[in-house]
Amino acid sequence: DMETYGFTDYFESEVLRKRPYLKRDWCIRVIENPLKVEVQGDNRVRFWGTIDELGGRVIRVVTLADRRTIHNAFADRSFKP
Repeated sequence: DMETYGFTDYFESEVLRKRPYLKRDWCIRVIENPLKVEVQGDNRVRFWGTIDELGGRVIRVVTLADRRTIHNAFADRSFKP
């Protein structure tokens, strides 16, 4: 549900501009149904999930420590579960 999540200025200004194929609701879907979750050293959290609309490709979504503020997202061709 969109109200539960936020997006950093970086996500809004850079990520969506550089990767126009990404959709905010896909990022939320990955966070809510991840294949894998990993905490990065800088307290950011990585989530991986498949997107049927992208032919089942995996995207990686990076949030702040709260796991609710989406900071980055991209297709991750090297994902291994």
